[in-house]
Amino acid sequence: MKLGISPLAVQDLESIGDWIAKDNPIRALSFIEELYQKCLLIADSPTLYAERPEILPGLRSCAYGRYLLFFRVLEAEVRIERILHGSRDIPAHFS
Repeated sequence: MKLGISPLAVQDLESIGDWIAKDNPIRALSFIEELYQKCLLIADSPTLYAERPEILPGLRSCAYGRYLLFFRVLEAEVRIERILHGSRDIPAHFS
């Protein structure tokens, strides 16, 4: 399926990259690329990943390292909604 990335997920990626870049700019670039590649894999087989109805109906998630990628399967695309560190208060980011 086609991949879509929400504006909030783009902001999440930028924040993650900025945080990592404080210590290691080269790793920041490679990690953001890895996250993007994971997004492409999700778009290829979105139903393989866990549903998360306790957070939001229709929401699914996939772990990558310490991060969780949250997405929805829509009619025309798989839309990445948020990319959040696992230690965050996840439900608060969807309310």
